[in-house]
Amino acid sequence: MSAPTAMRVVSGIQPTGGLHLGNLLGAILRWVRMQDEAECLFFLADLHAITVDVEPAALRSNVREMAAALIASGIDPARSVLFAQSAVPAHAELAWLLQCTARVGWLNRMTQFKEKSGKSREGASVGLYTYPVLQAADILLYRATHVPVGEDQKQHIELARDIAVKFNTDFDVELFVPPEPFIGGGAAARVMSLRDGSAKMSKSDPSDMSRINLTDSDDVIAQKIRKARTDADPLPEDPALLEPRAEAKNLVGIYAAVTGETPQDVLGRFAGQGFGALKPALADALIGLLAPLRTRLEELRGDPAELDRILAADSGRAAELGAPLIVDAYRAVGLSR
Repeated sequence: MSAPTAMRVVSGIQPTGGLHLGNLLGAILRWVRMQDEAECLFFLADLHAITVDVEPAALRSNVREMAAALIASGIDPARSVLFAQSAVPAHAELAWLLQCTARVGWLNRMTQFKEKSGKSREGASVGLYTYPVLQAADILLYRATHVPVGEDQKQHIELARDIAVKFNTDFDVELFVPPEPFIGGGAAARVMSLRDGSAKMSKSDPSDMSRINLTDSDDVIAQKIRKARTDADPLPEDPALLEPRAEAKNLVGIYAAVTGETPQDVLGRFAGQGFGALKPALADALIGLLAPLRTRLEELRGDPAELDRILAADSGRAAELGAPLIVDAYRAVGLSR
């Protein structure tokens, strides 16, 4: 099986409810831009979602909700493949083959398991421990050449590369493509809480005022930005001077990400002024970005049958792309399928 001739990008996102500005600026809009640069497959990582306790009805609903949010944000099923991970059984099948290739020592070095399991490591699911191997299968199944990752995921790409090389070496094949990190699609913004600039914006924060939800009305967006925590000092000309001012840095960063500018550009316009000038402009920019997205999201929510049709059609496309590799992988280890 020859390697893909074009750049092929694969990335997934867990289907969680309550999408917010952090999800949009941190990943989704970068995906949208990637569609102009590469062949893209985007999946809803519902198999990864069950590595922790989850309510089945909520998971089913969240898969549809995430699909709607991605499409509303600009993911085009006519240009990319958008599907639910569980709808392509080859993900789970390949994960088992790769678990028999990966080494326990490799997984023991994965830092995210330690973070996610916390003090209850012995009570964590085996799936939470081995999910980096499923993540490798998600990538290697489609012979992805590149994977968009943040700093916290680079270790996982290294693991996928190690597994690919070991499998190829063990079975004397050139089956898997060791993927490279993808730096296309523009920068992904790191969006922090509106109440605490040292914490990431999160749906798990008990305060709804800490985040901008994709479904917030224009008035709610304006109110949340108006009440966002700041300090009393005017904005500086040099972005480096924002480093000790977490909340100020966050708002300037959000403004830059929404408008496509750099923090230096933003400060060039607001230096010497207080947040009484920046906040209304930021609210207007956010409303301009989110209002059409929210309208499209509401339309898609009203037609669940169309969402199901899109996901079913694209899962078929994904299965076709992955089918040759899973057959070759079975054959390589001495199994038939």
